[in-house]
Amino acid sequence: MNQRAPDPALRPVVARVAGLNLAYFGIEVSVALAIGSLSLIADSLDFLEDAAINLLIFAGIGWSVRNRARLGIVLAGILLLPALATAYAAWIKFATMAPPAPIPLTLTGLGALAVNLTCAMMLARHRSGGGSLTRAAYLSARNDAFANLAIIAAGLATALTLSAWPDLIAAAGIAILNADSAGDILRAARAEWRAAEARPENEARS
Repeated sequence: MNQRAPDPALRPVVARVAGLNLAYFGIEVSVALAIGSLSLIADSLDFLEDAAINLLIFAGIGWSVRNRARLGIVLAGILLLPALATAYAAWIKFATMAPPAPIPLTLTGLGALAVNLTCAMMLARHRSGGGSLTRAAYLSARNDAFANLAIIAAGLATALTLSAWPDLIAAAGIAILNADSAGDILRAARAEWRAAEARPENEARS
């Protein structure tokens, strides 16, 4: 399998994406804690995770195929962290089952969707090059956009039902998306590793 090196033009793009994710993490986690929303907590962790992923990609551009594969495996592990944190928060949430305020939940979800769609469009032109690194960045932004749609739906459903379940269901969906992306990135990283192993030793080290 031919694994192309990431386009050098990706470096400033992932730097900007990291900045956007870090900024909205601060906004979303503040709202999540204020209204007690599990889905917003899960999504805010995604923003923090995406900032870390894009900063790692920024550092990894220009590395050898083998080192990019190693970094891809690390990124797959990072993608699992929000899923595990969400599962723990859900366990705590079951003790009270208090629904979050629906209007802030919906508006924050809309803001998150705008940020993630912007990031996904910035990364879309690079998603097919560079193997697991660029795939990690694009999948993170794309999946977060889907997660934001679930949060918006949860906010509307909460307004209608005054139940905590829509928020819990949206949080579970976000965790599943993260786990699925982790598997996808891990497969891409393994493909890069196999490509590195198949090359002559001196070429693999370049």
